[in-house]
Amino acid sequence: MTQIYCFGHRQPDTDSIASVLGYADFKNRSEPGRYVPARCGELNGESKFMLERYGVAAPAFIPTVEPTLADITYKPVFALSEDVPAVDVAALMAKEELRNVIITDAEGKPAGMIGEHALANAYIDTLHLATLAVTPVPIGTLARILSAEVLVSAHATLEGRVYIAIDALHVTLAKMTEKDIAVVGDNEPAQLALVSAGIAALIIAEGAPVGSRVISAAQQHRVSVLSTKLDAFGVGKMINLALPARAMMETRVPVLACTETIAKARQVVAGSTFRAACVVSPDGKLRGILTRTTLLDDVRRPVVLLDHNEASQAVPGIEEADVVEIIDHHRLGAITTLRPIRFFNDPVGATSTIITMKFREAGLSPSREIAGILLCGILSDTLGLRMSTTTHQDQTAVKYLAGIAGEDAEKLAVELLEAGMDLSGVPLDALLARDTKLFTLADRSVEIAQVMVPAFAWNRARDSEIAAALEKARDKSGAALSLALFTNIPENASDLYGAGDAGLLTKVFGTPLPARLPGVMSRKKDFVPWLGEKLRKC
Repeated sequence: MTQIYCFGHRQPDTDSIASVLGYADFKNRSEPGRYVPARCGELNGESKFMLERYGVAAPAFIPTVEPTLADITYKPVFALSEDVPAVDVAALMAKEELRNVIITDAEGKPAGMIGEHALANAYIDTLHLATLAVTPVPIGTLARILSAEVLVSAHATLEGRVYIAIDALHVTLAKMTEKDIAVVGDNEPAQLALVSAGIAALIIAEGAPVGSRVISAAQQHRVSVLSTKLDAFGVGKMINLALPARAMMETRVPVLACTETIAKARQVVAGSTFRAACVVSPDGKLRGILTRTTLLDDVRRPVVLLDHNEASQAVPGIEEADVVEIIDHHRLGAITTLRPIRFFNDPVGATSTIITMKFREAGLSPSREIAGILLCGILSDTLGLRMSTTTHQDQTAVKYLAGIAGEDAEKLAVELLEAGMDLSGVPLDALLARDTKLFTLADRSVEIAQVMVPAFAWNRARDSEIAAALEKARDKSGAALSLALFTNIPENASDLYGAGDAGLLTKVFGTPLPARLPGVMSRKKDFVPWLGEKLRKC
């Protein structure tokens, strides 16, 4: 089941958080667990108050929806332990038609990779027979590689150099130690001499007969004896395939965490010798193999946008996501989608009102907790039903939800506003960032913050600080104008502050800032349309 993430805007206010929680709950009634309430910004004091009051967990914090390696469905991984012989790696590659095999350590973490190139090198090395050797290898494994029969098993494990007894016998004997292995054909005197020298093992090639005297001598001198139908060259060719995978693997294989973005992974794979990379889980264990073919898949997270419909206000990475639905109550903004989607936009006072309407239209009742959450969303966005944006639908929804939640809506509105206006100890930059939205008006980028204040004396005492903070915000965002509304509910007005080109500010507002704006309470209804019209005339 593919999960669908429900997001509000980047700096989520209470209505944004409430509508995300409410809609995910509504959709999960028919598809349990599929819809995930999410956020990409920090909670404000009002939202925290709401969540604590009703014992509801905050939406999951997901800072971006840019697809990551965790979003990819991987094919079954063919991996082998670093202790397996190379012949088993070759067999797996041939059987499954693989170009590379991942080698893992004892904990299942990727240690390296063996590809066709490494196996070719192992074969080429057999041309230099004098350099043949085996690292510690179980005698049974060596017998399996050589298709040999173990006639005498004097050692459980063999290691040492391997000599093909083609020189004069005394020359070969002079070179060998008790750890070494000799390969000999149908020559019983040579077989006996090599056994008597106390070497580690004797490999008798070409299916040559092995007499009882050789077997007896081998048992007496503790020399292992193997018999194979391979000729001496065949033994030399196969002996390197007894090497453990760790001796042949390449360790410069890229390893990527599953949290890495696909965009970054494409760069890494393109620059890799293997044209591949290992993807690991948070515990470091192998999760999958990433190849150029894997990266051709179109991986996008499905997303529902609530309480906004502009890309500039959406969760980062939205251009790489699959927007499947939008529910909002603001002006229409510029956003494109991959396919036709459900889009519901109603100019009511809050998106939470729309979610409440969906519950009622479907014949469903929200739980007390979700009813309380949605109630807070409406009361917050309409300032207790006092805003000019308030509609009959908002009033009806508040009455309905208050009955389920067991709340006095007027008292709850006051408590919400008090929680939202608790400005003590909050840095000014953070205060402005709590509720800042970016708009494109008359082809200009404009960011507008809104802060609720208990009295205008609060912001007037900080005029110079606010001006400096807006200049800093403008430098960071690159916006043409950076504005802030400090709204006082009892006064039914807002104080406007701004940063930007001085000539443009004068043309738009006609007076030095800060300036009092009577009747301006709603950013989306009272201020943005007015500002957009002013900018069009500039």
